Amino acid sequence: MIKITLPDNSVKEFEGAVTPLDVAKSISEGLARNTISAIVNNKQVEITTPITTDSTVQLLTWNDDLGKKAFWHSSAHLLAQAIMEFYPNAKLTIGPAIESGFYYDVDFGDENLSEKDFEKIEKKVLENAKKASTFSLYPVSKEEALKTYADNPYKVELISNLNDGEITFVTHDNFTDLCRGGHIPNTGIVKAMKILNAAGAYWRGSEKNPQLTRVYGISFPKQKELTEYLERLEEAKRRDHRKLGKELGIFAFSEKVGAGLPLWLPKGTALRRKLENFLSVAQKKGGYEFVMSPHIGSKELYVTSGHWDKYGADSFQPIKTPNEGEEFMLKPMNCPHHCEIYKTSQWSYRDLPKRYAEFGTVYRYEQSGELHGLTRVRGFTQDDAHLFCTPDQLSEEFEKVIDLTLYVFKSLGFEDFVTQVSLRDPDNKEKYIGSDENWEKAESAIINAAQKKGLKTVVEYGEAAFYGPKLDFMVKDALGRKWQLGTIQVDYNLPERFDLHYIGSDNEKHRPVMIHRAPFGSMERFIAILLENTAGDFPLWLSPEQFIILPISEKYADYAKKVSQFLENHDISGQIDNRNEKAGKKIRDAELNKTPFMLVIGENEERDGTISVRRRGEGDLGVMKMEDFVNYFKKEAAI
Repeated sequence: MIKITLPDNSVKEFEGAVTPLDVAKSISEGLARNTISAIVNNKQVEITTPITTDSTVQLLTWNDDLGKKAFWHSSAHLLAQAIMEFYPNAKLTIGPAIESGFYYDVDFGDENLSEKDFEKIEKKVLENAKKASTFSLYPVSKEEALKTYADNPYKVELISNLNDGEITFVTHDNFTDLCRGGHIPNTGIVKAMKILNAAGAYWRGSEKNPQLTRVYGISFPKQKELTEYLERLEEAKRRDHRKLGKELGIFAFSEKVGAGLPLWLPKGTALRRKLENFLSVAQKKGGYEFVMSPHIGSKELYVTSGHWDKYGADSFQPIKTPNEGEEFMLKPMNCPHHCEIYKTSQWSYRDLPKRYAEFGTVYRYEQSGELHGLTRVRGFTQDDAHLFCTPDQLSEEFEKVIDLTLYVFKSLGFEDFVTQVSLRDPDNKEKYIGSDENWEKAESAIINAAQKKGLKTVVEYGEAAFYGPKLDFMVKDALGRKWQLGTIQVDYNLPERFDLHYIGSDNEKHRPVMIHRAPFGSMERFIAILLENTAGDFPLWLSPEQFIILPISEKYADYAKKVSQFLENHDISGQIDNRNEKAGKKIRDAELNKTPFMLVIGENEERDGTISVRRRGEGDLGVMKMEDFVNYFKKEAAI
């Protein structure tokens, strides 16, 4: 008998070999019809894969993320098949599923793929899909695989890094591809498909390698779902933070300053400062102390921390002093600096925890093709903090940081997020530093704290930082894509590498535990997602310009200044529109600029010491005394 354990820990028994499809049929015919992929013993496989020993099985439908992964990966094969029918001399490379859809990297040689070619490829994909061809995965020897792809250097390179027994091909219809597996049962499940765009991409992400064409696509089991997705895509374009950032005067980029290095304009700077002040107040209440560290550090600092060994090749290269021969680096992380701040004093267990907070700007080299507005840049500011505590304090401190992060998210309207427990890759431990014992303690601390707080979590292996596991807060943007914003990390390793200690109650030296945390994560990325989620309609308390004063003529310029100063004295920020334009146009422009309050002033307002108030989206609120408006505003803007 073969015992199959399902996710709810129920066990089903079968005589002889069984497939995931058989397991699904044993539950219900409806489930069997909807099952498109499966996880067997933590590996994603086809639903026809034989299971010959006791195993754990998870059945996947389109509604599961990993089900979509199999669907989109299979669709990439359909895309590649269609491309080769129109471009027989093209060379295929890789075609993975991504968070929303899939892509295939193709070397088209002397031929070009343009947008006008998309429709014919889409039609061919759906024409081939209708054949309902089965995806058949089978092993191939290394010799045979190399022979098959003798004229494709990209596939040869991939195969050369594999051993006999690790190589499989997949065939559907008349098309065969090198592939590790994880496909849907047949092509007929794909009912709708769209090529989204094509862009340049270097082979294996290196600028030293040939440039390929990356063809992005998305597919669905129903046409209706594609239509809805394309509508969301159009809405996402309207909400694109790069577009809104320019229109609202939040940030800009300059070729002369450099790619991936944003310039914050006055309104954007006001927005950032309000965010920083909001978090600073919360941190002060939480017992944090504020520190500052330089933008560069000695290379040896990052050698000690391990960052140089792990990321040195992908960082900005060291800055060498002219005469002394010293080497410095643009700061890629704040944590080594904070470790050195901790070491400036001798601490007792009574002094802990120490909580150091800094809005620290760091610099990391991102390839130009990976840069994307504010979500992926080369210079960014982290709302960073590092807590040094005793092992007994770890759980309580970690839970407090969870509370702080949830407070930040709730205050800013981030409700669509998941918490991801990011652990070591158990099969590739050389990527990480530290002992198994320390890693096990750190991972247990995160899992237990998340459970205690009632967080719904997903576990991702291989996503930990090199020095410790993480609890990552993954927020969805307007298109449903997930971005890591907040993060909390447990670290037993950097305190060892920096020889940090405190004096315990036994008068002996003990090693503190370190918590890394950043509720915003990157200020740049956080503001990008905030822009898209709000479409620029920020919460009132956060709006960079909360009012604009609209004098109906230049005669009331002095009174406008008086009103502005009064409001600024009550921490309400805004501008005066002194343009020689009609009031109606000024109001329309203020609406487009998403200014919450428009304060119209004329002869009556000046005489009576009042303001005529309009609120964006609501219209005329009537005439108010300035004091009454301040009280109304404070009530509306309360967090």
